[in-house]
Amino acid sequence: MKKISRRLALAASLTLAAGFPALSARAQSYPGSALQTVYSSDRIMNAVTTTDTGRVFMSFPYWGGGGSGPRVGELLPDGSMRPFPDASWNDWEHSHDALTSFVRVNAIRIGPDGLLWVVDSGEANVGGKPNPANGAAPKLVAFDPATGRPVHLIVLRQGITRFSYVDDLRFHNDTLILTDAGDPGLILVDLRDGRQRRVLEHQPCVTDERPMRAEGQILMTGNREARIHADQLEVSPDGETLYFQPSSGPMSKIATADLENHTLTDAQLNARVKPFYDTPTTGGTAIDGDGNLYVSDVDHLRILKITPEGQGSTFIDDPRLVWGDALWITDTGALWIPAIQLNRTATFQHDGVSRVKLPVSIYAVDAHLKPSRRY
Repeated sequence: MKKISRRLALAASLTLAAGFPALSARAQSYPGSALQTVYSSDRIMNAVTTTDTGRVFMSFPYWGGGGSGPRVGELLPDGSMRPFPDASWNDWEHSHDALTSFVRVNAIRIGPDGLLWVVDSGEANVGGKPNPANGAAPKLVAFDPATGRPVHLIVLRQGITRFSYVDDLRFHNDTLILTDAGDPGLILVDLRDGRQRRVLEHQPCVTDERPMRAEGQILMTGNREARIHADQLEVSPDGETLYFQPSSGPMSKIATADLENHTLTDAQLNARVKPFYDTPTTGGTAIDGDGNLYVSDVDHLRILKITPEGQGSTFIDDPRLVWGDALWITDTGALWIPAIQLNRTATFQHDGVSRVKLPVSIYAVDAHLKPSRRY
C-alpha cells in the first residue's frame, strides 16, 4: 500500500556531562498536529532527499523487509515509485555486479553539486560478521538527476577496514566526509585525486560507548547491546565546523580546517575535538541555513533543535515519530522526518520477530526553515 499526501505539493530529559549545555524549555516548539504525512508505505525507507525543482528520491534498506522494490526510487506525482536510475541498478540479486548495481544502500542526498549521491555499504553488515574479503566493497555513486547517468563512482577500499560499515555522507569543498558506524572513525575522500584516509579512528568522539535507547528500552541485537558508532554528521552553513557523533551521542564538533590538515596526527586531531551537546540516542539529523541542528531523540519520540551556541529545545514531539531517521530540509523550508521504526525491526528484537506497525511514514513540519545547500 502506498499513499502520497498533498505535502508533495510542499516540493530531553538529557543526561548531562561536563562541558555540555542543558535542554532549554523556553524555545518555541510545534504541536504534533503540525505533522503532515508526506508518504506512507509497507516498505521501510531510511532516507529521503529532494531537488530544488521538487523531485523526491528515497532509499530502502536491506534490513527493512516489507516486500520487493527498488533500493533507490523516485517518488512520482501519482504516488508511484520509479526505480532510479533504472531497474538494472536496482537488481543486485541477478546481476551481482557491484560496480553497476546497488548492494546495500544506507544513505542518499542531493549534494551541493546538484547530484544525487548514494552511499552503498556493500556487503558489510553493521554489528555482524566482518566484511567478506572478496565481497562487494562499499562505494559512493553520484548521479545526474536529469539524465540518470553516474558522474562519480568511488570504491571505498582504501578508507575502510574489514569491520567497516560506511554510514552517511556530507560535503566540504572538494572533501567528502563519511562516518564509519562499524569500525569507529571518519573517512575523508579527496575528490581531486581520489585519495582516501581514516581519521579519529577509535577515538571516544566516534565510538558508541553507552547504551542506545529507543522508546524507553535499551536497543539490543540478539542478547547483546546494539552499538552503532560514527553515524550522524553535519557541516555548518559557513563550512567551518563539522558536527558528528556516534548514534547514542554525545555530539562533538571540530574545525573542518583541522579535519583536513594532513600534518596532524590522530592524537593531535582528537585534541582539537570539542564537546558540543549531550545528544540522546539519535536516528537522524539536519542543519538549517542559520546553523541550527535538528536531532531526532528516538527514546522520547521527538526532534530537538540545537542552536550553534549549543542551546537545545524540543522542536516537535509526537508518538508517531518512532525512530526519526535521515532528516531533510526541503527548498521550501519544511523539515521532513522519515519515521522508520528501526528499533522495532526484527534485527533489534530478542526473538527476531518484527514489531513494526505498517505503514511507515515520512512526515513534514512546514516550519519555513532556511535550507543549507552549500555543504
